[in-house]
Amino acid sequence: MSKSELLQLDIATAGKGLRDGDFTAIELTEAYLDAVEASRELNIFITETPDRAMADAVAADKSIKAGTSSKMTGMPIGMKDLFCTQGIKTTAASNILGEFIPPYESTISARLKAAGTILLGKTNLDEFAMGSSNTTSAFGAAINPWELTEDKKPLTPGGSSGGSAAAVAAGAAIAATGTDTGGSIRQPAAFCGIVGMKPTYGRCSRWGVVAFASSLDQAGPFARTVRDAAIMLETMAGHDPKDSTSAAQATPNFEALIDGGVKGMRVGIPKEYRVEDMPEEIDSIWRRGIEMVTAAGAEVVEVSLPMTMSALPTYYIVAPAEASANLARYDGVRYGARVEGDDLNGMYSATRGQGFGKEVRRRIMIGTYVLSAGYYDAYYKKAQRVRTLISQDFDNAFHSVDALLTPTTPGAAFPIGEKEDDPISMYLNDVFTVPASLAGLPAISVPVGSNENGLPLGLQIIGRPFDEGSVFRLGQALEDAAQFDKRPRLTLEGFK
Repeated sequence: MSKSELLQLDIATAGKGLRDGDFTAIELTEAYLDAVEASRELNIFITETPDRAMADAVAADKSIKAGTSSKMTGMPIGMKDLFCTQGIKTTAASNILGEFIPPYESTISARLKAAGTILLGKTNLDEFAMGSSNTTSAFGAAINPWELTEDKKPLTPGGSSGGSAAAVAAGAAIAATGTDTGGSIRQPAAFCGIVGMKPTYGRCSRWGVVAFASSLDQAGPFARTVRDAAIMLETMAGHDPKDSTSAAQATPNFEALIDGGVKGMRVGIPKEYRVEDMPEEIDSIWRRGIEMVTAAGAEVVEVSLPMTMSALPTYYIVAPAEASANLARYDGVRYGARVEGDDLNGMYSATRGQGFGKEVRRRIMIGTYVLSAGYYDAYYKKAQRVRTLISQDFDNAFHSVDALLTPTTPGAAFPIGEKEDDPISMYLNDVFTVPASLAGLPAISVPVGSNENGLPLGLQIIGRPFDEGSVFRLGQALEDAAQFDKRPRLTLEGFK
């Protein structure tokens, strides 16, 4: 196979090709390393790991030959630079971590490594995963491989996991890891025209993942197809005794579950997600999705989630509060960067002031404020009560439906810098994804069409806790009906 042909394979077909001896993991890895090099203008990777990739490929070929390989063996992936990787620099896209090289491996990256995946590098992200555009990274913005057809302005790949999404969309990784706190897997997946899955909170271990908001952060996969996402999640998921929030749940064969079809499923359409001034392109793609699942045999039912409009303000109290506590450890004393001052307080102030970017400082200040004496009850405690009501809304809806179908984002990818001076407008990018995060529910974004500029649009499926199987089944039905096969212009450029 040519390099171009190898780069177009998904996990399922590449795995078969490796096992059948059509090509080797070394050949597949060499093709992807060339693609990583060719896509550097997109600023997808913070740290590239070609030597590690080739060593992984050699080990993968031995495992395949010995008959001890897994579904993920030989798959070249990107790892969001929020997952600690032993012996490999981990930055969280922040200056404050400096040249931090972890002496340990996160549970997720360790599981993927043990399964025989090939690490291409650590992908770019918003600093400490705080952002919706991948523009807050200390290493510069990652660029979406999709382009506007007229003015060619560079587009955001979404955030915070923008580098991972862009890598998969551009053909520079067959799949990638991401983390989702309020939409940071699903929104970039929608902007980049790929599949992004946020599993149930607790399904994947958070151990060794640099923390943003501990009660919300959840790891998940980016992939080209629903099947690929299911395959990758099987490897990532599972109980971890090192993580107190990890759920003691058995990991199903997610790939097998997607073939069950959706006939007889009841799919809820939340009326509150038809927000004021919703763009016609989003309403249109949503209507099209409803027609698709109906044609596949599902029954569509309107449901109500009354607390939906309270989700975003609730999130932007809870998440910054947890961030302010988690980021207190970055003080210039134990590890990471240090900026000297006249005394200890001066060193703290200088280190954090220069080490953290503007968006991170903004969220730390908000979080510290809502946790401070006199404001804790008025803001944080009240937000936690509203969070409970949001979860109850979903519980009530799932008494009558098996899953929910909504838009993923309120629009397509926008030009880099367009919303930088308006943080409220930027935060609204997560209006459809935040509610499921607050409730800890599994949700997937599947590309189903394009807008008038040819940019991809995705739909979101939300499921019951630990019912990723139904989410994947409905996602597969959408994918089969949509037949979304468009690719960005920059994909495989130089390999034609």
